[in-house]
Formats: sequence, C-alpha cells, structure tokens
Amino acid sequence: MKILAILGSPRKGNSEMLLNEAIKLCSEKNYEINLIKACELNISGCTACDGCKDTGECIIHDDMDKIYPLLREANRIIIASPIFFFGVPAQLKLIIDRCQCFWYEKYVLKRPIPEKEFKRKALIMLVGGMKKGQIGVTCSEATLKAFLRTINVSEHRTISYLGYEEPGSLLKNYEVINDLKNAVIELLEND
Repeated sequence: MKILAILGSPRKGNSEMLLNEAIKLCSEKNYEINLIKACELNISGCTACDGCKDTGECIIHDDMDKIYPLLREANRIIIASPIFFFGVPAQLKLIIDRCQCFWYEKYVLKRPIPEKEFKRKALIMLVGGMKKGQIGVTCSEATLKAFLRTINVSEHRTISYLGYEEPGSLLKNYEVINDLKNAVIELLEND
C-alpha cells in the first residue's frame, strides 16, 4: 500500500507533530510512505490559463511535477494542516489549486484517477489555536473534500482539534492520541 502524507503547515507545530505520529503508526505496517512538506516546495500558483483543459496536464513546470505522480499512485492520503483565517495555509492551497488539471481530467475529459487494488481513502487532521473556531474546521474541510473528490478519493475521515496554540500541547492530551490511533487504524483497513 502506498501512503502519501501531506503537511500543510509552514512551521514546526502541532500539525507536524500529529502527522509524525500518524506516520509512525503507518510505519508499523511497513507500507511505502511519501511525505510532502508544502512549505519546502517551489510551486507557482494556478493562473487559470486553461492550458490543462485538453490534456489534463498542467503546463507550468515546477515542484508539482514531483507531486502529481504521488497523488495518482497513493492508496491512502493523510493531510495535516493548521487552520489559518478559517482555511488552509497558502502553501497547501497552492498544491490544491494546481490540481485543476486533475479536475479537467476527471470531469471534462472523463479520465478520473483509477482505483487501485486498495480503495483510495484519506484522513484529514486539522488543528486550530482558537477555542471557538469550528467555522475554520468546516471551511478547511470543505476545501480539502473538494480536493479529494477531484483526485478521486471518495472516502475520508476528519479529526480536528481546537484551542491548541502552543507547539507540543496537542500530544499531551491522551484522548487526542487515542483518537489518532483509531483514525489511522480505520484509514489502513482494506475494503
């Protein structure tokens, strides 16, 4: 099974720590795991040029050229992101927006990414510093759900945690660790 882990955070904080814990749990099964850190990539924004309209391939060539095959081949995707202004950080949004070529491929050219031997599933993990920021979870999840549908991942689970500003504070909560373990077990189940 191929697992793609995507870190949306531009800093070392709770999202990265949560993702690292999820990766550790996946590593116990000896799966192939690829990690993408959005903030370490050189990605231009989508210009809505429609250059991908007829082929399903983006005409901009940068670090996304390395990401597209990973998105195609992944059986499972784990996305960890903080919530910034009720949405995902710009670095993660760049990746999402540049998947417009997959949108054309799926909905216009009628060539969606095919299912693999394992059903494609995802785990979304969102962390917010605000204690009363449920709207941020809702908005961020909506963006990520649209992204997942576009890359033909039809099933996902979201776990979210609010009120965790200080890096490391999230993993001090036993309920968070237990919730994460259960979510990863569910993610790795074969259908």
